Amino acid sequence: MARLSKHDLLLEAERGFEEGGWDILFLSRTREHPARYRITRGARSFTVRIYVWNITHGGGHRNAAEYRIQITGLNPNQFVSEVGGKTLILGYWANESVFAGWDYNFHTSALGGSPSMQIGEVALLAANQHRFAPHQKENGELAIAFRPDFIGDYVENLDELHASGHVPREVALLTLMAQDPDQVPEQEIARTVAGPRQYAVTQARRALRALDFKDRVLTAYGHQCAACGVQLRLLDGAHILPVSEVESTDETSNGVALCALHHRAYDRALLTFDEQYRVHLNDRRIRELQTDGHDGKLPEFRGALRRAIHLPPARADRPDPRYIAAANTLRGWAV
Repeated sequence: MARLSKHDLLLEAERGFEEGGWDILFLSRTREHPARYRITRGARSFTVRIYVWNITHGGGHRNAAEYRIQITGLNPNQFVSEVGGKTLILGYWANESVFAGWDYNFHTSALGGSPSMQIGEVALLAANQHRFAPHQKENGELAIAFRPDFIGDYVENLDELHASGHVPREVALLTLMAQDPDQVPEQEIARTVAGPRQYAVTQARRALRALDFKDRVLTAYGHQCAACGVQLRLLDGAHILPVSEVESTDETSNGVALCALHHRAYDRALLTFDEQYRVHLNDRRIRELQTDGHDGKLPEFRGALRRAIHLPPARADRPDPRYIAAANTLRGWAV
């Protein structure tokens, strides 16, 4: 596969942030290294400095399973830290649409001639399958491969995740967590991971589970909003029964694909659907909006809704009536 230009490499990173639910503010993006962004999701915000190259096979006499980035185009001939922010050294493997990240703390000095950084093919392929995969290097550095939609969560926790490379039992736990987050309960993280890194590993586990849930739900619904049919990469995998409830699960049948507008309307009990999948609007909330003069575009909002939500073809993926009933009771619906 042809190598991507720096512009296209950065576009892949930007799409990854967006797919993971992060907003991006461009601080600088030129043809030279580095690019700088401000990324925000909810109350969390980070300034990031990104260095990125194509991942290619090592070539020549190198191990057939060894891949690398070749460091070029730096002036000065070393990485510069983002003061008060995060510094990313990334590679992108277009064959499998995955990134790899290296630990900046191992690369703070001036670079030698023809510098490169390596990662194993096993980790790259595992990241494509599971969204995240650590790779322990002989020098003690922990490289991390990940799918683009995990990039924001990688940024948030990269210092602690890379630091786990110094502790073999933590690397083993991260490897198991990457294969299946449900195999690693949070109590096991508390027993295995050193205190300063427990929060980051726990957050990474939750992010992996959330992204897996979203991926399954959006795939089941054909990447369209169940309420209105919109796509446009504006979709969420919404829990029917909120995750804060004890009975809530990450089963696909406790999820529904909703665009950002209808997800918010669902969470605020402006709309819902019943156990026969019929869509309902909250007349009491509408009267309140009309009284307050905040009912602008209500006819258009109402007109865009389906009479019943779009359902996945597979019956096992369709909303479970038990979750629907519990969620409607929680939100005070009588439908």
